[in-house]
Amino acid sequence: MRDAHAGLTRFDEFRKSLGIAPTMLTARLSALTDEGMLEKRRYSDRPPRDEYVLTEAGSDFLPVLFAIGAWGRKHRGGGKVTRFFDAETGTEIDPVTIDRETGAPVGTRPIRVAAPE
Repeated sequence: MRDAHAGLTRFDEFRKSLGIAPTMLTARLSALTDEGMLEKRRYSDRPPRDEYVLTEAGSDFLPVLFAIGAWGRKHRGGGKVTRFFDAETGTEIDPVTIDRETGAPVGTRPIRVAAPE
């Protein structure tokens, strides 16, 4: 999902970026397509070639990706950790999840969990 948000769409681009076996990449792209995060689109008939583009659900996943990245940098910072930068300003993005209703950062106020009805 990180690479799709960075603009990668083609199998070879994902393979080069991720450095994983083609069979593993095929399985991951299929799972993301099946879950509605990516959409497979044909861009060449001869030879048949497809690209993978973000769906609305995949686009909506970006804040989640940022939150997971921030957690990883804080708690799993050893080794290589992906960082995100604003393309226009060049500043590193430090995401904060805010409750729309109260404006309070999530995790700063007590919560109540309700079972689905």
